[in-house]
Amino acid sequence: MTTALRAALAFTLLAGFYALVALVFAGAVFFDVYLFVDFHARGIQVAAVLTLAAIALARALWMVSRARPGEEPGVAVDQRQEPELWRVVTDLAQRVRTAPPDEIRLVAEVNAAVGEETRLLGLVATRRRMYIGLPLLQALTVDEMRAVLGHELGHYSGAHTRLGAPVYRGRVALGATVDHLGRHPVLQRVFLTYAKLYMRVSQAVSRRQELEADRFAVAIAGREAMGGALRKVRFTALGWDLFMSGYLSMAGAAGSRPAQVMSGFSALLAESGRQAELAAAAEQPETTSPYDSHPSLAERLAAIAALPDPGHVPDRRPATALLVDPVVAANAVEGTIWSPQALATLRPVPWEDMVAAAMYEMRNAEALHDLAVAGQRVMGTPLPYLDAAFEALARGQAAALTHELRQLGWNPSETLLGGVLGQALEAVLIQHGEARWRLSWSGPARLLYTDGEEVALSHYAAKVASDPSSIPGLREWLAEQGIAPDYTPPARAAAVG
Repeated sequence: MTTALRAALAFTLLAGFYALVALVFAGAVFFDVYLFVDFHARGIQVAAVLTLAAIALARALWMVSRARPGEEPGVAVDQRQEPELWRVVTDLAQRVRTAPPDEIRLVAEVNAAVGEETRLLGLVATRRRMYIGLPLLQALTVDEMRAVLGHELGHYSGAHTRLGAPVYRGRVALGATVDHLGRHPVLQRVFLTYAKLYMRVSQAVSRRQELEADRFAVAIAGREAMGGALRKVRFTALGWDLFMSGYLSMAGAAGSRPAQVMSGFSALLAESGRQAELAAAAEQPETTSPYDSHPSLAERLAAIAALPDPGHVPDRRPATALLVDPVVAANAVEGTIWSPQALATLRPVPWEDMVAAAMYEMRNAEALHDLAVAGQRVMGTPLPYLDAAFEALARGQAAALTHELRQLGWNPSETLLGGVLGQALEAVLIQHGEARWRLSWSGPARLLYTDGEEVALSHYAAKVASDPSSIPGLREWLAEQGIAPDYTPPARAAAVG
């Protein structure tokens, strides 16, 4: 089935959805009127169900119609700000015989995309936007970036974006309808079945459009550039997920954020161990579904390999060469990552400082505070001296300390007391300048002494927690670190998200 026929079928199914809605409304009206003519108890049940369902449908469609598009992501760059990028995009648009976008936006995503605002079900275009992910510009060569941009402009040339807006609105309307019919299981199943059929057809159209756009990209930049771009996009996307979850997620934990986000991502991608890890992950086979919007990487690469190669002088410069100043562009895009509150309240600091503070806050601060408070409660001291917890252990009150830690919100476990004690001792070393969490782009942050040796206290803390006779040695060790018996933890600062 051709893409045009699939698209026509998708629009037919969209029209069928509204016809199905109209049928429910008509049924509700029919039975409501019928009750006035010939009242039956059975009829009132059917009329009530259909009327309530019609109300739920009306509410869902009203909410969809009232929804307004959110704020555009990223930052817009005009031809004065990024003349070379605009020149390349305009040149590529001419080559695929389409109009260039009205707006280019740099975004903090491993993605490139195009959108088109339309009227009259996609017959009239009003504004075109192109979104270019800054991480892609950092990861790809100029040739590979031209292939990606050619692919996206191919969506314009193939009129794919004209169909996208109404098809997307249909998906939203169907989803909202299914959600609002939760109290009407029979009708909900009918609409859910219809929604699955609509999604399968519309996503099949989307997959064919991706392969069509790939042909435009190969015609522009060649098979090698487009194949390399697809592989690097997958690799870079995996790296971005790791970066966001393992590093940028620490922002706010200690009232700070990285001053230069994208420099951290570049450092992660450049680390040899991470490169091998991400390359291995990228080689794993993909799971596919009839509801996927894109063909699998293997399918796309196979289709590209079968296309004629145009012959092309390669340009292997970094794609950031298309930007006037990559640092300025990165700073502008990074400003869109943070909420206004985060920009106003989180201190911009170097990555190393943010990770050190965040790791202390996430791993150590609570343990130190709560162990001291638990010791205060067990021993009845006027202040939460850390040594009060040690005195409780020396007196065989480990069970009482564990109980107080559970009262403070710690999850019960056989190693609870030893784990909290170990984290608290780490905190004491950090507070007194004897150790510091060190950023590592190759793996988790590591706690190191000032001489570079790794801090490893878990086994020692477990021994102390189970053996009261170890307390004198612990106190002697802390005294050697310059920690007085009357040490109390600093007040905890509230984290800013």
